Amino acid sequence: MLVIPRWKLWMILGICGLGIVFAAPNLLSPTRLEKMPGWLQNTINLGLELRGGSHLQLEVDLKTVAKEYLTNLLDETRASLRKQQIGYTGLLVDTKANGIPSLTFVLRNPDDADKATQALKSIDNGLAITIQDAKVTAVMNQQTLDQRNQSIIDQSIEVVRRRVDESGTKEPIIQRQGTDRIIVQLPGLDDPAEVKKLIGRTAKMTFRLVDSSVPPIMVSVGSPMPYTPAPLGSEYLEETRHDGQVRYLAVKKQVMVSGEALIDAQATFSHTGQPAVSLKFNSSGARKFADMSAQNIKKQFAIILDDKIISAPVFQDIIHDGNGQISGSFNVKEANDLALLLRAGALPAPLKVIEERTVGPSLGADSIRDGQVATVIAFILVSVFMFLCYSTFGVFADIALIFNLILLFAGLSLLQATLTLPGIAGIALTIGMAVDANVLIYERIKEEIRAGIRPLAAIEAGYRRAMTTIIDSNLTTLIGAVVLFEFGTGPIRGFAVTLALGILISLFTALSLTRLIITLWAKRQKLLTLPL
Repeated sequence: MLVIPRWKLWMILGICGLGIVFAAPNLLSPTRLEKMPGWLQNTINLGLELRGGSHLQLEVDLKTVAKEYLTNLLDETRASLRKQQIGYTGLLVDTKANGIPSLTFVLRNPDDADKATQALKSIDNGLAITIQDAKVTAVMNQQTLDQRNQSIIDQSIEVVRRRVDESGTKEPIIQRQGTDRIIVQLPGLDDPAEVKKLIGRTAKMTFRLVDSSVPPIMVSVGSPMPYTPAPLGSEYLEETRHDGQVRYLAVKKQVMVSGEALIDAQATFSHTGQPAVSLKFNSSGARKFADMSAQNIKKQFAIILDDKIISAPVFQDIIHDGNGQISGSFNVKEANDLALLLRAGALPAPLKVIEERTVGPSLGADSIRDGQVATVIAFILVSVFMFLCYSTFGVFADIALIFNLILLFAGLSLLQATLTLPGIAGIALTIGMAVDANVLIYERIKEEIRAGIRPLAAIEAGYRRAMTTIIDSNLTTLIGAVVLFEFGTGPIRGFAVTLALGILISLFTALSLTRLIITLWAKRQKLLTLPL
Protein backbone atom coordinates (compact mmCIF):
# COMPACT_ATOMS: atom_id res chain seq x y z
CA MET A 1 0.00 0.00 0.00
CA LEU A 2 1.43 3.33 -1.11
CA VAL A 3 4.58 1.56 -2.20
CA ILE A 4 6.64 3.00 -5.07
CA PRO A 5 9.40 0.76 -6.50
CA ARG A 6 12.92 2.13 -6.26
CA TRP A 7 13.35 2.19 -10.06
CA LYS A 8 10.15 4.25 -10.40
CA LEU A 9 11.34 6.62 -7.68
CA TRP A 10 14.61 7.29 -9.48
CA MET A 11 12.85 7.59 -12.82
CA ILE A 12 10.50 10.30 -11.52
CA LEU A 13 13.35 12.16 -9.83
CA GLY A 14 15.49 11.80 -12.97
CA ILE A 15 12.78 13.25 -15.22
CA CYS A 16 12.31 16.21 -12.88
CA GLY A 17 16.08 16.76 -12.71
CA LEU A 18 16.45 16.66 -16.49
CA GLY A 19 13.53 19.08 -16.78
CA ILE A 20 15.38 21.60 -14.61
CA VAL A 21 18.57 21.12 -16.65
CA PHE A 22 16.94 21.63 -20.05
CA ALA A 23 14.65 24.46 -18.95
CA ALA A 24 17.47 26.47 -17.34
CA PRO A 25 19.09 27.69 -20.64
CA ASN A 26 15.99 29.82 -21.26
CA LEU A 27 17.02 31.96 -18.27
CA LEU A 28 20.58 32.58 -19.51
CA SER A 29 21.76 35.57 -21.48
CA PRO A 30 22.93 34.99 -25.08
CA THR A 31 26.54 35.47 -23.99
CA ARG A 32 26.30 32.88 -21.20
CA LEU A 33 24.36 30.54 -23.47
CA GLU A 34 27.16 30.47 -26.05
CA LYS A 35 29.55 29.18 -23.39
CA MET A 36 27.33 26.20 -22.58
CA PRO A 37 27.80 22.78 -24.23
CA GLY A 38 25.99 22.33 -27.55
CA TRP A 39 23.40 19.97 -26.07
CA LEU A 40 22.47 22.62 -23.52
CA GLN A 41 21.99 25.48 -25.98
CA ASN A 42 18.45 24.57 -27.01
CA THR A 43 15.98 27.26 -26.07
CA ILE A 44 12.41 28.14 -26.96
CA ASN A 45 12.12 30.07 -30.20
CA LEU A 46 9.93 33.16 -30.11
CA GLY A 47 7.35 33.64 -32.82
CA LEU A 48 6.77 36.73 -34.93
CA GLU A 49 4.35 38.46 -32.56
CA LEU A 50 6.69 37.95 -29.57
CA ARG A 51 10.07 38.60 -31.12
CA GLY A 52 9.08 41.07 -33.79
CA GLY A 53 9.86 40.62 -37.47
CA SER A 54 8.24 40.55 -40.87
CA HIS A 55 5.19 38.86 -42.34
CA LEU A 56 4.86 38.26 -46.07
CA GLN A 57 1.93 36.82 -47.98
CA LEU A 58 2.89 35.55 -51.42
CA GLU A 59 0.65 34.63 -54.34
CA VAL A 60 1.74 31.92 -56.78
CA ASP A 61 0.96 32.80 -60.40
CA LEU A 62 -0.49 29.44 -61.45
CA LYS A 63 -1.93 30.80 -64.71
CA THR A 64 1.55 31.70 -65.94
CA VAL A 65 2.65 28.11 -65.37
CA ALA A 66 -0.32 26.72 -67.29
CA LYS A 67 0.40 29.12 -70.15
CA GLU A 68 4.08 28.15 -70.19
CA TYR A 69 3.16 24.46 -70.22
CA LEU A 70 0.83 24.87 -73.20
CA THR A 71 3.41 27.04 -74.98
CA ASN A 72 5.91 24.20 -74.68
CA LEU A 73 3.41 21.96 -76.49
CA LEU A 74 3.25 24.18 -79.58
CA ASP A 75 6.15 22.54 -81.44
CA GLU A 76 4.89 19.04 -80.63
CA THR A 77 1.39 20.04 -81.78
CA ARG A 78 2.73 21.32 -85.11
CA ALA A 79 4.68 18.12 -85.65
CA SER A 80 1.73 15.89 -84.72
CA LEU A 81 -0.72 17.78 -86.98
CA ARG A 82 1.79 17.69 -89.82
CA LYS A 83 2.28 13.95 -89.35
CA GLN A 84 -1.47 13.36 -89.45
CA GLN A 85 -1.71 15.63 -92.51
CA ILE A 86 -4.20 17.91 -90.80
CA GLY A 87 -4.48 21.40 -92.24
CA TYR A 88 -4.79 24.26 -89.72
CA THR A 89 -4.26 27.97 -89.15
CA GLY A 90 -3.71 30.28 -86.18
CA LEU A 91 -2.00 27.88 -83.77
CA LEU A 92 -1.32 29.80 -80.54
CA VAL A 93 -1.82 29.91 -76.78
CA ASP A 94 -4.76 32.17 -75.93
CA THR A 95 -5.41 33.67 -72.49
CA LYS A 96 -8.33 35.91 -73.37
CA ALA A 97 -11.12 33.41 -72.64
CA ASN A 98 -11.91 33.74 -68.93
CA GLY A 99 -8.21 34.27 -68.28
CA ILE A 100 -7.65 30.51 -68.59
CA PRO A 101 -4.76 29.64 -70.93
CA SER A 102 -5.80 27.48 -73.87
CA LEU A 103 -4.14 26.11 -76.96
CA THR A 104 -6.22 27.00 -80.02
CA PHE A 105 -6.16 26.60 -83.79
CA VAL A 106 -8.66 26.46 -86.65
CA LEU A 107 -9.04 23.40 -88.88
CA ARG A 108 -9.01 23.96 -92.60
CA ASN A 109 -11.28 20.95 -92.97
CA PRO A 110 -13.90 20.52 -90.19
CA ASP A 111 -14.01 16.79 -90.97
CA ASP A 112 -10.55 16.45 -89.40
CA ALA A 113 -12.00 17.10 -85.93
CA ASP A 114 -11.61 13.49 -84.73
CA LYS A 115 -8.09 13.22 -86.14
CA ALA A 116 -7.12 16.51 -84.47
CA THR A 117 -8.48 15.26 -81.13
CA GLN A 118 -6.46 12.05 -81.38
CA ALA A 119 -3.34 14.01 -82.37
CA LEU A 120 -3.62 16.22 -79.26
CA LYS A 121 -4.38 13.27 -76.97
CA SER A 122 -1.25 11.53 -78.22
CA ILE A 123 0.78 14.53 -77.06
CA ASP A 124 -0.86 14.90 -73.62
CA ASN A 125 -3.73 12.75 -72.42
CA GLY A 126 -4.48 15.30 -69.70
CA LEU A 127 -5.91 17.85 -72.16
CA ALA A 128 -9.62 18.67 -72.32
CA ILE A 129 -10.47 19.30 -75.97
CA THR A 130 -13.50 21.06 -77.43
CA ILE A 131 -14.22 21.73 -81.11
CA GLN A 132 -16.76 24.30 -82.27
CA ASP A 133 -17.11 25.61 -85.83
CA ALA A 134 -13.76 24.04 -86.76
CA LYS A 135 -12.01 25.90 -83.91
CA VAL A 136 -10.10 23.55 -81.63
CA THR A 137 -9.55 24.57 -78.01
CA ALA A 138 -7.41 22.51 -75.65
CA VAL A 139 -7.01 23.21 -71.94
CA MET A 140 -5.63 21.18 -69.06
CA ASN A 141 -8.44 19.12 -67.53
CA GLN A 142 -9.39 19.92 -63.95
CA GLN A 143 -7.83 16.83 -62.39
CA THR A 144 -4.51 17.35 -64.16
CA LEU A 145 -4.62 21.07 -63.35
CA ASP A 146 -5.30 20.44 -59.65
CA GLN A 147 -2.48 17.90 -59.40
CA ARG A 148 -0.07 20.21 -61.19
CA ASN A 149 -1.06 23.21 -59.05
CA GLN A 150 -0.58 21.17 -55.86
CA SER A 151 2.85 20.12 -57.02
CA ILE A 152 3.76 23.71 -57.93
CA ILE A 153 2.68 25.05 -54.52
CA ASP A 154 4.62 22.33 -52.68
CA GLN A 155 7.71 22.93 -54.81
CA SER A 156 7.43 26.71 -54.36
CA ILE A 157 7.27 26.31 -50.56
CA GLU A 158 10.37 24.10 -50.61
CA VAL A 159 12.31 26.53 -52.82
CA VAL A 160 11.30 29.52 -50.66
CA ARG A 161 12.34 27.58 -47.55
CA ARG A 162 15.77 26.79 -49.03
CA ARG A 163 16.30 30.41 -50.06
CA VAL A 164 15.32 31.76 -46.64
CA ASP A 165 17.55 29.20 -44.89
CA GLU A 166 20.46 30.08 -47.21
CA SER A 167 20.03 33.78 -46.37
CA GLY A 168 20.72 33.04 -42.70
CA THR A 169 17.25 33.87 -41.33
CA LYS A 170 16.52 31.69 -38.28
CA GLU A 171 13.26 29.98 -37.31
CA PRO A 172 11.19 31.07 -40.33
CA ILE A 173 7.58 29.95 -40.60
CA ILE A 174 6.67 29.02 -44.18
CA GLN A 175 3.34 27.43 -44.94
CA ARG A 176 0.55 27.23 -47.47
CA GLN A 177 -2.61 29.31 -47.21
CA GLY A 178 -5.61 28.60 -49.41
CA THR A 179 -5.14 27.33 -52.96
CA ASP A 180 -2.45 29.65 -54.29
CA ARG A 181 -0.83 31.56 -51.42
CA ILE A 182 2.18 31.11 -49.16
CA ILE A 183 2.71 32.70 -45.74
CA VAL A 184 6.29 33.58 -44.81
CA GLN A 185 7.05 34.83 -41.28
CA LEU A 186 10.59 35.96 -40.50
CA PRO A 187 11.06 36.52 -36.73
CA GLY A 188 13.73 39.07 -35.83
CA LEU A 189 13.89 40.55 -39.34
CA ASP A 190 12.79 44.17 -39.35
CA ASP A 191 13.65 44.94 -42.98
CA PRO A 192 12.67 42.09 -45.30
CA ALA A 193 13.69 43.90 -48.49
CA GLU A 194 16.67 41.67 -49.26
CA VAL A 195 14.88 38.44 -48.39
CA LYS A 196 11.84 39.57 -50.36
CA LYS A 197 14.08 40.23 -53.35
CA LEU A 198 15.54 36.73 -53.12
CA ILE A 199 12.16 35.10 -52.61
CA GLY A 200 10.48 36.91 -55.50
CA ARG A 201 12.99 36.00 -58.21
CA THR A 202 12.05 32.99 -60.28
CA ALA A 203 15.74 32.15 -60.92
CA LYS A 204 15.03 29.97 -63.93
CA MET A 205 18.33 29.51 -65.73
CA THR A 206 18.84 28.19 -69.24
CA PHE A 207 21.81 27.86 -71.59
CA ARG A 208 20.98 28.68 -75.22
CA LEU A 209 22.88 29.49 -78.40
CA VAL A 210 23.10 33.02 -79.77
CA ASP A 211 21.76 33.45 -83.29
CA SER A 212 24.78 34.85 -85.11
CA SER A 213 22.82 35.52 -88.29
CA VAL A 214 21.70 38.91 -86.96
CA PRO A 215 23.76 41.58 -85.19
CA PRO A 216 22.99 42.70 -81.62
CA ILE A 217 20.88 45.80 -81.08
CA MET A 218 22.46 48.45 -78.84
CA VAL A 219 20.23 50.86 -76.93
CA SER A 220 20.83 53.48 -74.29
CA VAL A 221 19.94 52.73 -70.67
CA GLY A 222 16.22 53.19 -70.05
CA SER A 223 15.31 53.18 -73.73
CA PRO A 224 13.10 50.45 -75.20
CA MET A 225 14.34 48.20 -77.95
CA PRO A 226 13.16 49.36 -81.37
CA TYR A 227 10.78 46.96 -83.03
CA THR A 228 12.83 44.40 -84.89
CA PRO A 229 11.41 41.01 -85.82
CA ALA A 230 13.55 38.13 -84.62
CA PRO A 231 14.51 35.29 -86.96
CA LEU A 232 12.26 32.21 -86.93
CA GLY A 233 13.01 30.09 -83.88
CA SER A 234 14.77 32.94 -82.06
CA GLU A 235 13.85 35.81 -79.76
CA TYR A 236 15.53 39.01 -78.59
CA LEU A 237 16.61 39.10 -74.93
CA GLU A 238 18.17 41.93 -72.96
CA GLU A 239 21.76 41.92 -71.69
CA THR A 240 23.32 44.53 -69.40
CA ARG A 241 27.04 44.80 -70.17
CA HIS A 242 29.99 45.64 -67.92
CA ASP A 243 30.10 49.19 -69.27
CA GLY A 244 26.47 49.78 -68.34
CA GLN A 245 25.22 49.66 -71.91
CA VAL A 246 22.22 47.58 -72.81
CA ARG A 247 22.08 45.37 -75.84
CA TYR A 248 19.60 42.86 -77.22
CA LEU A 249 20.84 39.56 -78.58
CA ALA A 250 18.89 37.22 -80.79
CA VAL A 251 18.86 33.95 -78.87
CA LYS A 252 17.58 30.64 -80.18
CA LYS A 253 14.50 29.41 -78.33
CA GLN A 254 15.76 25.85 -78.03
CA VAL A 255 17.12 25.19 -74.53
CA MET A 256 20.41 23.32 -74.77
CA VAL A 257 20.99 22.87 -71.02
CA SER A 258 18.55 23.66 -68.21
CA GLY A 259 19.43 25.08 -64.81
CA GLU A 260 17.75 22.02 -63.30
CA ALA A 261 20.97 20.14 -64.10
CA LEU A 262 22.94 22.31 -61.65
CA ILE A 263 24.06 20.63 -58.42
CA ASP A 264 26.15 23.47 -56.98
CA ALA A 265 26.86 27.17 -57.41
CA GLN A 266 29.44 29.20 -55.47
CA ALA A 267 30.51 32.84 -55.59
CA THR A 268 34.14 33.18 -56.69
CA PHE A 269 36.39 35.43 -58.78
CA SER A 270 37.33 35.17 -62.44
CA HIS A 271 40.91 35.14 -63.76
CA THR A 272 40.61 38.92 -64.18
CA GLY A 273 39.69 39.37 -60.52
CA GLN A 274 36.03 40.16 -61.22
CA PRO A 275 33.21 38.63 -59.13
CA ALA A 276 31.93 35.45 -60.72
CA VAL A 277 29.83 32.37 -60.01
CA SER A 278 31.24 28.87 -60.50
CA LEU A 279 28.80 26.17 -61.61
CA LYS A 280 28.80 22.40 -61.35
CA PHE A 281 26.42 20.20 -63.36
CA ASN A 282 25.20 16.70 -62.68
CA SER A 283 26.25 13.86 -64.99
CA SER A 284 23.38 14.45 -67.43
CA GLY A 285 23.96 18.22 -67.51
CA ALA A 286 27.73 17.77 -67.89
CA ARG A 287 27.18 15.48 -70.88
CA LYS A 288 24.76 17.93 -72.53
CA PHE A 289 27.09 20.87 -71.83
CA ALA A 290 30.04 18.95 -73.31
CA ASP A 291 28.03 18.16 -76.46
CA MET A 292 26.91 21.76 -76.71
CA SER A 293 30.46 23.09 -76.44
CA ALA A 294 31.89 20.46 -78.83
CA GLN A 295 29.42 21.35 -81.58
CA ASN A 296 29.77 25.11 -81.18
CA ILE A 297 33.48 25.92 -80.81
CA LYS A 298 34.13 29.66 -81.34
CA LYS A 299 30.39 30.29 -81.20
CA GLN A 300 28.60 32.51 -78.70
CA PHE A 301 26.07 31.17 -76.23
CA ALA A 302 23.84 32.93 -73.70
CA ILE A 303 23.38 32.22 -69.99
CA ILE A 304 19.84 33.36 -69.30
CA LEU A 305 18.28 33.99 -65.91
CA ASP A 306 14.59 34.90 -65.76
CA ASP A 307 14.50 35.89 -69.47
CA LYS A 308 17.53 38.19 -69.14
CA ILE A 309 21.02 37.46 -70.39
CA ILE A 310 23.52 37.64 -67.54
CA SER A 311 26.48 36.57 -69.66
CA ALA A 312 27.16 35.72 -73.31
CA PRO A 313 30.62 34.12 -73.61
CA VAL A 314 32.16 32.18 -76.50
CA PHE A 315 33.05 28.49 -76.42
CA GLN A 316 36.85 28.42 -76.64
CA ASP A 317 37.16 24.70 -76.04
CA ILE A 318 35.17 21.60 -75.16
CA ILE A 319 34.02 21.61 -71.54
CA HIS A 320 34.24 18.01 -70.37
CA ASP A 321 34.13 18.16 -66.58
CA GLY A 322 30.71 19.76 -66.11
CA ASN A 323 32.21 22.82 -64.43
CA GLY A 324 31.61 26.35 -65.66
CA GLN A 325 31.88 29.94 -64.57
CA ILE A 326 29.62 32.96 -65.03
CA SER A 327 31.26 36.37 -65.09
CA GLY A 328 28.92 39.24 -65.71
CA SER A 329 28.28 42.81 -64.71
CA PHE A 330 27.69 42.15 -61.01
CA ASN A 331 29.47 42.90 -57.76
CA VAL A 332 30.41 40.56 -54.90
CA LYS A 333 26.98 40.75 -53.20
CA GLU A 334 25.16 40.13 -56.49
CA ALA A 335 27.44 37.14 -57.14
CA ASN A 336 26.62 35.73 -53.69
CA ASP A 337 22.88 36.28 -54.24
CA LEU A 338 23.02 34.63 -57.66
CA ALA A 339 24.88 31.62 -56.25
CA LEU A 340 22.30 31.38 -53.45
CA LEU A 341 19.41 31.45 -55.93
CA LEU A 342 20.96 28.80 -58.14
CA ARG A 343 21.71 26.49 -55.19
CA ALA A 344 18.17 26.81 -53.88
CA GLY A 345 16.69 26.04 -57.28
CA ALA A 346 14.26 27.84 -59.54
CA LEU A 347 10.73 28.65 -58.58
CA PRO A 348 8.24 26.71 -60.70
CA ALA A 349 6.04 29.81 -60.90
CA PRO A 350 6.39 33.55 -60.29
CA LEU A 351 5.60 34.82 -56.79
CA LYS A 352 3.90 38.13 -56.03
CA VAL A 353 3.97 39.83 -52.63
CA ILE A 354 0.35 40.79 -51.91
CA GLU A 355 0.69 41.59 -48.21
CA GLU A 356 3.58 42.78 -46.11
CA ARG A 357 3.67 43.91 -42.50
CA THR A 358 6.28 44.36 -39.83
CA VAL A 359 5.95 43.76 -36.09
CA GLY A 360 8.34 45.92 -34.08
CA PRO A 361 10.46 44.40 -31.29
CA SER A 362 8.87 46.74 -28.74
CA LEU A 363 5.42 45.33 -29.51
CA GLY A 364 6.84 41.84 -29.17
CA ALA A 365 8.40 42.74 -25.82
CA ASP A 366 5.04 44.07 -24.63
CA SER A 367 3.38 40.80 -25.64
CA ILE A 368 6.00 38.77 -23.75
CA ARG A 369 5.59 40.92 -20.65
CA ASP A 370 1.80 40.63 -20.78
CA GLY A 371 2.08 36.87 -21.24
CA GLN A 372 4.44 36.57 -18.29
CA VAL A 373 2.11 38.62 -16.09
CA ALA A 374 -0.88 36.49 -17.11
CA THR A 375 1.02 33.26 -16.42
CA VAL A 376 2.23 34.44 -13.00
CA ILE A 377 -1.24 35.63 -11.97
CA ALA A 378 -2.79 32.35 -13.11
CA PHE A 379 -0.17 30.39 -11.18
CA ILE A 380 -0.69 32.40 -7.96
CA LEU A 381 -4.48 32.19 -8.09
CA VAL A 382 -4.48 28.45 -8.79
CA SER A 383 -1.92 27.84 -6.02
CA VAL A 384 -3.91 29.83 -3.46
CA PHE A 385 -7.13 28.08 -4.47
CA MET A 386 -5.57 24.63 -4.07
CA PHE A 387 -4.12 25.52 -0.65
CA LEU A 388 -7.42 26.92 0.63
CA CYS A 389 -9.37 23.89 -0.59
CA TYR A 390 -6.99 21.04 0.22
CA SER A 391 -4.51 22.39 2.80
CA THR A 392 -1.33 20.28 2.83
CA PHE A 393 -2.43 18.23 -0.17
CA GLY A 394 -2.96 21.53 -2.00
CA VAL A 395 0.68 22.44 -1.30
CA PHE A 396 1.70 19.10 -2.86
CA ALA A 397 -0.34 19.97 -5.95
CA ASP A 398 1.34 23.40 -6.08
CA ILE A 399 4.80 21.77 -5.97
CA ALA A 400 3.75 19.50 -8.85
CA LEU A 401 2.48 22.57 -10.69
CA ILE A 402 5.93 24.21 -10.46
CA PHE A 403 7.53 21.11 -11.97
CA ASN A 404 4.78 21.03 -14.57
CA LEU A 405 5.88 24.45 -15.83
CA ILE A 406 9.56 23.49 -15.66
CA LEU A 407 8.98 20.31 -17.66
CA LEU A 408 6.81 22.20 -20.15
CA PHE A 409 9.56 24.71 -20.87
CA ALA A 410 12.11 21.90 -21.05
CA GLY A 411 9.96 20.04 -23.58
CA LEU A 412 9.45 23.14 -25.72
CA SER A 413 13.22 23.76 -25.64
CA LEU A 414 14.09 20.20 -26.68
CA LEU A 415 11.54 20.32 -29.51
CA GLN A 416 12.91 23.70 -30.61
CA ALA A 417 9.27 24.78 -30.70
CA THR A 418 8.26 28.29 -31.66
CA LEU A 419 6.35 30.04 -28.89
CA THR A 420 3.56 32.27 -30.16
CA LEU A 421 1.05 34.49 -28.41
CA PRO A 422 -1.63 31.77 -28.54
CA GLY A 423 1.09 29.44 -27.23
CA ILE A 424 1.34 31.60 -24.10
CA ALA A 425 -2.44 31.26 -23.79
CA GLY A 426 -1.93 27.50 -24.01
CA ILE A 427 0.55 27.66 -21.12
CA ALA A 428 -1.90 29.65 -18.98
CA LEU A 429 -4.62 27.12 -19.83
CA THR A 430 -2.28 24.26 -18.94
CA ILE A 431 -1.77 25.71 -15.47
CA GLY A 432 -5.46 25.30 -14.74
CA MET A 433 -5.64 21.88 -16.35
CA ALA A 434 -2.55 20.66 -14.48
CA VAL A 435 -4.31 20.72 -11.12
CA ASP A 436 -7.59 19.39 -12.50
CA ALA A 437 -6.36 15.83 -12.13
CA ASN A 438 -5.31 16.53 -8.53
CA VAL A 439 -8.80 17.86 -7.77
CA LEU A 440 -10.36 14.63 -9.09
CA ILE A 441 -7.95 12.50 -7.05
CA TYR A 442 -8.46 14.47 -3.84
CA GLU A 443 -12.25 14.36 -4.16
CA ARG A 444 -12.07 10.60 -4.64
CA ILE A 445 -9.95 10.34 -1.49
CA LYS A 446 -12.55 12.40 0.41
CA GLU A 447 -15.26 9.99 -0.73
CA GLU A 448 -13.25 7.02 0.53
CA ILE A 449 -12.67 8.75 3.90
CA ARG A 450 -16.40 9.41 4.25
CA ALA A 451 -17.00 5.73 3.51
CA GLY A 452 -14.90 4.85 6.56
CA ILE A 453 -11.73 3.75 4.81
CA ARG A 454 -8.42 4.23 6.66
CA PRO A 455 -6.30 7.19 5.46
CA LEU A 456 -3.54 5.24 3.71
CA ALA A 457 -6.03 2.91 2.03
CA ALA A 458 -8.16 5.91 1.05
CA ILE A 459 -5.17 7.55 -0.69
CA GLU A 460 -4.42 4.34 -2.58
CA ALA A 461 -8.05 3.88 -3.60
CA GLY A 462 -8.42 7.53 -4.59
CA TYR A 463 -5.54 7.34 -7.06
CA ARG A 464 -6.68 3.98 -8.44
CA ARG A 465 -10.31 4.96 -9.00
CA ALA A 466 -9.59 8.42 -10.39
CA MET A 467 -6.99 7.23 -12.89
CA THR A 468 -9.44 6.10 -15.59
CA THR A 469 -11.44 9.33 -15.41
CA ILE A 470 -8.28 11.45 -15.57
CA ILE A 471 -6.86 9.60 -18.56
CA ASP A 472 -10.18 9.71 -20.44
CA SER A 473 -10.72 13.44 -19.86
CA ASN A 474 -7.16 14.37 -20.87
CA LEU A 475 -7.22 12.05 -23.86
CA THR A 476 -10.24 13.84 -25.34
CA THR A 477 -8.48 17.19 -24.93
CA LEU A 478 -5.32 15.73 -26.46
CA ILE A 479 -7.30 14.61 -29.51
CA GLY A 480 -8.54 18.17 -29.94
CA ALA A 481 -4.95 19.48 -29.71
CA VAL A 482 -3.78 16.99 -32.36
CA VAL A 483 -6.57 18.07 -34.72
CA LEU A 484 -5.65 21.74 -34.19
CA PHE A 485 -2.01 20.97 -34.97
CA GLU A 486 -2.82 18.96 -38.08
CA PHE A 487 -5.26 21.40 -39.67
CA GLY A 488 -4.26 24.70 -38.06
CA THR A 489 -1.64 27.15 -39.25
CA GLY A 490 1.02 29.29 -37.60
CA PRO A 491 -0.09 30.54 -34.17
CA ILE A 492 -2.86 27.93 -33.95
CA ARG A 493 -0.28 25.15 -34.24
CA GLY A 494 1.79 26.89 -31.56
CA PHE A 495 -1.22 26.79 -29.25
CA ALA A 496 -1.77 23.11 -30.07
CA VAL A 497 1.86 22.22 -29.28
CA THR A 498 1.84 23.85 -25.84
CA LEU A 499 -1.58 22.41 -25.04
CA ALA A 500 -0.67 18.85 -26.07
CA LEU A 501 2.66 18.93 -24.27
CA GLY A 502 1.03 20.44 -21.19
CA ILE A 503 -1.58 17.65 -21.11
CA LEU A 504 1.04 14.89 -21.25
CA ILE A 505 3.16 16.56 -18.56
CA SER A 506 0.15 17.18 -16.30
CA LEU A 507 -0.66 13.46 -16.48
CA PHE A 508 2.86 12.70 -15.32
CA THR A 509 2.89 15.23 -12.48
CA ALA A 510 -0.58 14.31 -11.21
CA LEU A 511 -0.34 10.53 -11.41
CA SER A 512 3.36 10.09 -10.61
CA LEU A 513 4.96 13.14 -9.00
CA THR A 514 2.21 14.07 -6.52
CA ARG A 515 1.76 10.40 -5.67
CA LEU A 516 5.49 10.18 -4.91
CA ILE A 517 5.36 13.29 -2.72
CA ILE A 518 2.29 12.07 -0.82
CA THR A 519 3.83 8.60 -0.37
CA LEU A 520 7.09 9.99 1.04
CA TRP A 521 5.12 12.33 3.32
CA ALA A 522 2.70 9.66 4.51
CA LYS A 523 5.51 7.27 5.48
CA ARG A 524 6.83 9.88 7.92
CA GLN A 525 3.45 10.58 9.51
CA LYS A 526 1.21 8.59 11.76
CA LEU A 527 -1.98 9.48 9.98
CA LEU A 528 -5.23 9.26 11.85
CA THR A 529 -6.90 11.79 9.59
CA LEU A 530 -6.03 13.44 6.32
CA PRO A 531 -5.59 17.23 5.94
CA LEU A 532 -8.24 17.48 3.25
